[in-house]
Amino acid sequence: MSENTTIPVKVGVVLDIKTWLGKMGQSCISMALSDFYASHGHYKIRLVPLIRDSKRDVVGAAAAAVDLLQNEDVQAIIGPASSMQANFLIRLGDKSRVPIISFSATSPSLSSLQSQYFIRATLNDSAQVPAIRAIIQAFGWREVVLIYEDNEYGNGVIPYLTDALQEIDARVAYRSVFPPFATDDQIYEELYKLMTMSTRVFIVHMFTPIGPRLFPMAKEVGMMEEGYVWILTDGITDILSSLDESVVDSMQGVLGVKPHVPRSKELESFKIRWKRKIQREYYPTNNESFELNIFGLWAYDAASALAMAVEQVGATNFTSQNSYISRNSNDLATLRVSQTGPYLLRSLLRTRFRRLSGDFDIVDGQLHSSDFEIVNVIGKGERMVGLWTQKDGIVRNSKSTNYKASLGTIIWPGESASVPKGWVLPANGKKRLRIGVPVKKGFSEFVKVTRDLDTNDTHVTGYCIAIFDAVMAALPYSVPYDYIPFETSDGKAAGSYNDLINQVYLQKFDAVVGDTTIIANRSLYVDFTLPYTESGVSMIVPIIDKRSKNAWVFLKPLTWDLWVTSACFFVFIGFVIWVLEHRVNEDFRGPPSNQVGTILWFSFSTMVFAQREKVVSNLARFVVIIWFFVVLILTQSYTASLTSMLTVQQLKPTITDINELIRNGERVGYQKGSFVYGFLKWMKFDETKLVIYESPDELDELFSNRSSDGGIAAAFEEIPYMKLFLARYCSKYTAVQPTYKFDGFGFVFPKQSPLLPDVSMQVLNVTEGAKMVQFEKTWFGQTPSCPDLTSSVSSNSIGLNSFWGLFLSAGVASSVALIICIATFLYENRDTFKHLDPRASVWRQIKAMATRFDDKDLSSHTFRKSEMVDRSSINGVDAVTASPATNFPPSPSSLSIQTQSNSAFVGGRETPSSEYGEPFSPI
Repeated sequence: MSENTTIPVKVGVVLDIKTWLGKMGQSCISMALSDFYASHGHYKIRLVPLIRDSKRDVVGAAAAAVDLLQNEDVQAIIGPASSMQANFLIRLGDKSRVPIISFSATSPSLSSLQSQYFIRATLNDSAQVPAIRAIIQAFGWREVVLIYEDNEYGNGVIPYLTDALQEIDARVAYRSVFPPFATDDQIYEELYKLMTMSTRVFIVHMFTPIGPRLFPMAKEVGMMEEGYVWILTDGITDILSSLDESVVDSMQGVLGVKPHVPRSKELESFKIRWKRKIQREYYPTNNESFELNIFGLWAYDAASALAMAVEQVGATNFTSQNSYISRNSNDLATLRVSQTGPYLLRSLLRTRFRRLSGDFDIVDGQLHSSDFEIVNVIGKGERMVGLWTQKDGIVRNSKSTNYKASLGTIIWPGESASVPKGWVLPANGKKRLRIGVPVKKGFSEFVKVTRDLDTNDTHVTGYCIAIFDAVMAALPYSVPYDYIPFETSDGKAAGSYNDLINQVYLQKFDAVVGDTTIIANRSLYVDFTLPYTESGVSMIVPIIDKRSKNAWVFLKPLTWDLWVTSACFFVFIGFVIWVLEHRVNEDFRGPPSNQVGTILWFSFSTMVFAQREKVVSNLARFVVIIWFFVVLILTQSYTASLTSMLTVQQLKPTITDINELIRNGERVGYQKGSFVYGFLKWMKFDETKLVIYESPDELDELFSNRSSDGGIAAAFEEIPYMKLFLARYCSKYTAVQPTYKFDGFGFVFPKQSPLLPDVSMQVLNVTEGAKMVQFEKTWFGQTPSCPDLTSSVSSNSIGLNSFWGLFLSAGVASSVALIICIATFLYENRDTFKHLDPRASVWRQIKAMATRFDDKDLSSHTFRKSEMVDRSSINGVDAVTASPATNFPPSPSSLSIQTQSNSAFVGGRETPSSEYGEPFSPI
């Protein structure tokens, strides 16, 4: 074989030759092979493309493929143009082991065929879904309408779009499906239907020819005006440059996504050469300018990749053999099975190179995903306003990562620069929202409906109305609405709150505003905004003043154990002081009865600090100081507690346990129309014991009568009503625990209402601001000065637990002083006690020691001073008689006392004497 001999390898090309895509694809494939072999002249293999026209038909594409496989012995097929045509060709490729390479079949459903011989040299339609989702998320739209054609191409991406939107809490409100060859009447009918819906965000996934027909009609019916949002998938966005000017003019303000193609010198050079070729071959007399799109680049790259793969396989075996794969007697039964197909397939999957549209890299049988441009249709063409990347999401350029800040200026339909909110209300041709409001007799501070008899105009005011008006005024767009009272022809309430809320579910009202509580069973049919009031249900009961008014109230400040302990300590402290002072202080001496009286008088007089006796012993002074501190705290506490019992109101609820009401069969009240009725039945209250009231005055009147006389023992009310009622009657009633949790008041909207997220956001802004305080003052007035109803003044008596530390300190100090005193006495008289008669009983020895203790301690400074005065007297006896007056008879002389005291302890031969009383002697 000559070195210059080349080996031809046939490859089929199945295209819609008469379409723009077919012409562009054919020219790009031809240029790709020419450029490849011009730069690789030494390659021995030459691809020979065999062109077949599918005639824009699935059957035509299948027939062309069978002809190529059976009669031309092709080793690969480039094409077909559409996803519908590709479905059958893929199965043919599997049976004949011939790779099918498509540069324009983008439907994700083709991946489900799991054909190893199908190579998608284009992007899967699902690759653009994250970019579309990012646009929806960036502008906060909550509902979209999907518009697509009912075929393989249109249906394939819809599940991916739906799932992606759900991930960002956006909902597909409607799916508008068009037949591929829909008539004008069908298109108009569907567009008029879309106009009656509230959603204004449309995602269009269509291809030619129906896609370009849609927008001129949409403009004609008024759907390209301000407030509308149109987002195109790459099916139409990629061919914008080839659309008629009138079509592009009808698409002003539309957003679209398309694969991002990096700029390069090679790409620009190719575009220039391609324009010359297309002009020369197809439009030699037309001076019109033509733009190459992404499908042409993918066709060029697919042909280049196939040429590389064929060269890598080599020319050793490009032959086929007959293999019967079916028993049917038609041409399909004799399809040739390619022996080179598996080798060519592996070579294609390994092919990597820098292509015109970027890097050519086949992953899982399809082109690896790339970035997407976000374009805005303006004037005669498009302008890029952002870029979506897998790493950073939407960016303005490679250095920006912030969503909205990253998008350039967008001109929306109607030449508006304001971001559309994505919906309009009300729908179905209505001009204003119909807001239902409750009609009620009482608690008009929340909602009040008044009618002007002269003009028959209805005025709705109140706390709830003021909050709703403030919320709607804070929205970034205007929403007109009217308040419609939920009433009968005679002006009475038309039903309960559940009936009112049900009107939203029945689409008779667009919303409900009022004191409507958020509860679970209501949320099954409607949606609520975030709550704007406190939540919960509490029990209201009368209160009584339990101040003690009996004659023995002065005993209640202290508990009995504290009274007993105090009395015992008074006596104990008096005894300790007597022991410490008896031998050194004349005030604590005298006859036994007088000394007992002194003990009791001294100890109890310290309670009012009225004791007259002087304390001369240091130990006694120490004990008295500690005791004075104890008495001071004890008396002050007693005084404070008694004052509280006699002067401060001690308000107590009449009932504190809901089970007590049920057990005793008491009558309880609830507000008319409230959900509290169902709550009480759930709590197992007897239905015959439930009493309705409509206003605070009626509730007060019911409480005035006993439960047995037609009144009520308690009422169950929501916290906002409870606070209003207690503010008016705070001196008579209170709320008791527990509080049963509910979600408070909220505004009612239909399920999936697009208004709901924005209104809830503004509810937060209003409730967190200063306006709420102003609304409360306006509709509820200033809160009166009322006793604290959540906690009453404690009337419990003071117990020993509060003072045991003080008594312990006093007891320890007294005991220590007493021990020191006795120890000192025993030590000073140790020699004397040695002479006690050992034969005497223990009792007589103790009596002898007691007698010794009863004597004066003449060594004390108090008695030494008295002795010096006696010696200076002229007459000793008279001096003693003339000593400072006491309550006792004159004492014997000091000498006489000392002699007698000593003789009481000598062998028992002398009779002991005492200053007062009978002497005793040991036996």
